[in-house]
Amino acid sequence: MAYTGDEDAAGVILDGLKKLEYRGYDSAGIATVSDNPGLTVKKGEGKIDELDTTYDFGSMTGTSGIGHTRWATHGGVSQANAHPHTSCDDRLVLVHNGIIENHKAIAERLEDDHSYTSDTDSEIIAHYLEEQLHHGVPIQDAIEQFMETADGTFAIVLLDTETDTLYALKRKSPLVLGEADHGIVLGSDLYAIAPYTDEALFFEDDEYAIIQDETFTLYDADGREQDPSFRPFDWDVEGAEKGSYDHYMLKEINEQPQAIKRLAHSLGSTQEKAREQLAQKIEDASRVIFTAAGSSYHASLMGVYHLQAAGIEAQALIASEFKNYERVDEDTLVIAVSQSGETMDVIEAIEYSKDRGGEVASIVNVPHSTIQRKSSVSLEICAGQEVCVASTKTFTNQVVTMLSLAATLRDEDHDIAAIGDEIAAVIEHNIDRVQTLASELEDADDIYVLGRGSTYPIAREIALKLKEIPYIHAEGMMGGELKHGTLALIEDGTPVISLIPTPDDPIESNVEEVEARGAHSIRVTPHGGQFDLEANEDHFALYATTIGFLLSYYIAKAKDLPIDKPRNLAKSVTVT
Repeated sequence: MAYTGDEDAAGVILDGLKKLEYRGYDSAGIATVSDNPGLTVKKGEGKIDELDTTYDFGSMTGTSGIGHTRWATHGGVSQANAHPHTSCDDRLVLVHNGIIENHKAIAERLEDDHSYTSDTDSEIIAHYLEEQLHHGVPIQDAIEQFMETADGTFAIVLLDTETDTLYALKRKSPLVLGEADHGIVLGSDLYAIAPYTDEALFFEDDEYAIIQDETFTLYDADGREQDPSFRPFDWDVEGAEKGSYDHYMLKEINEQPQAIKRLAHSLGSTQEKAREQLAQKIEDASRVIFTAAGSSYHASLMGVYHLQAAGIEAQALIASEFKNYERVDEDTLVIAVSQSGETMDVIEAIEYSKDRGGEVASIVNVPHSTIQRKSSVSLEICAGQEVCVASTKTFTNQVVTMLSLAATLRDEDHDIAAIGDEIAAVIEHNIDRVQTLASELEDADDIYVLGRGSTYPIAREIALKLKEIPYIHAEGMMGGELKHGTLALIEDGTPVISLIPTPDDPIESNVEEVEARGAHSIRVTPHGGQFDLEANEDHFALYATTIGFLLSYYIAKAKDLPIDKPRNLAKSVTVT
């Protein structure tokens, strides 16, 4: 986050960092520059609110500054490794998202008189530019030389304290700029700048900007001036507040009904043409491949299931392994699925696909994100901002989008808006039941989740949530695979959650297998299980998902864990 303008920079930056903390929260810091005392840097290990109590960021003076929240990649979690980083002479101070892959090689080429204060790859940027300036190289030329020298990914904002000028440069990591009434704001995504503007400039790869006196100029890597193109966006800033809920996760689970209705309205109005275009591209393609990571991959597996049911051959591949398993040609449609639209593994998969002539479409939540801008057609899932690291309402809306596409391909009407009311009923009728079960599972070391067909991806998604939030080892698996190894782990009292959409579902035989071995059997079903669920086979997977979300939440709450910010995780993973 960065700001220059008429207001106190620290206040604007602090507000932006709180909105960006979901991207990383092991450490944070702010730097400002003023006539007196000059450069001030405050940073430390911990979450922003804790650090603000310690350092009183609001007391920092100056109308230009930069800030950062960190998710550790190079170097451990420590005050020294927190951003911002400075040059030896304190003229330059910077923040950086991404990875400078050749930072050691760059360091070896620098002179020996630099004093390094961190273990990060980011600090080398300040020393490289400092050395160029000492040799008389103009700073703009030094930045262009750095961009030519550096391998890897970066979104960098550099503050030159001598001239009170900001320099912003980008390669693969997201970076946006907005013009506010009182100055210019920069951030990693729309969330940070949304309170100040409704238009954004999205930096393209190897572009950089020089920002001074509330004006900016945009350049390409060769120093050619570019015409900036601002894109309007509509983002509900108030919707990102926690309100009366103890945690964002519970708030976002409860927002599923309205998010589904918002999506249904959009797909039937402003996105109707895009929905029909994507359905046609799916129908025309010889091969359809979803690529995604994490929860979005599980939603993609649901997409494969529903497209197969509509007569379309499709598959899903984990984005980080895409290049190892897939051949793409001009007859291939690759559908990228991502909440943020900035997931680096997914971006690399679609770039690989485009290089081989494939067409790229996408399903994203954040408008104008990198993945959306690289797609020939894109659908937005309209979930609104999701602050908790664990995806809940965004996963649900991804799956609902898949349902809508499948219905379009079958030329059927599907009242997806009605799913919203059904999910609301699932929550209302089962809160007490889930909390009772959560108290029983609080001390569990292992939980197994069984599914078949449309519920197999949901079994994996529930297991992921149990790992992410209450830190329980969980395995989501196909019921038919139980007897091929995993059954050896089932003993007296082992919790096994079975997803049973119909009374005669084949998974019943798997349930009997685990119950015969003394498992703590938990049946998620409309037919005699522990929960009150409507008997709707088409939507059962979403009911089961909601139960899984609530269960993960309440187990973690009983264990007094940091639900919205689980250890070692970040919501938007923009490094590989």
